[in-house]
Amino acid sequence: MTSAIDLFITGLKNAHAMESQAKEMLERQNERLTDYPDLRNRAREHLAETEEQLRRLERCLARLDSSPSTMKDMALSFGANIAAMGHAMAGDEVLKNTFASAALEQYEIAAYRSLLTMADQAGVTEAKADLELSLREEERMAAWLNDHVEAVTQQYLQHEQQQAA
Repeated sequence: MTSAIDLFITGLKNAHAMESQAKEMLERQNERLTDYPDLRNRAREHLAETEEQLRRLERCLARLDSSPSTMKDMALSFGANIAAMGHAMAGDEVLKNTFASAALEQYEIAAYRSLLTMADQAGVTEAKADLELSLREEERMAAWLNDHVEAVTQQYLQHEQQQAA
């Protein structure tokens, strides 16, 4: 039978790959958000948070004598780049990216909640503060996106109408 610690380590590796994917998505989006300054600024802030989340996960793994899975990180980062390329070809790229980001934030929130439960079960209390901090950052980003979907959509409509005129 697999131990709670082993399952927790697998969860940490999966979360690291998830955050690598998020980092790639944010980097690609930031390159193309020139017409959406509020969204671009918030995405830049969250990119910095994501980079710190990666470091936190690496610390958690190192404390357990483990490290991130290069294969998982590469696979999810590759997927993020493919998705970004697909969205870039769409006229409503900013909307697709906003929806994808909102969905990813909910996924990340669930992942961190799951990791906190695993940490409890595995008795790895020293990881909880880092995981809770990352969870709060994801919750703030999800709330920001939720609160700004309408504004981003209005900016998109205005931008497209100006381009057509």
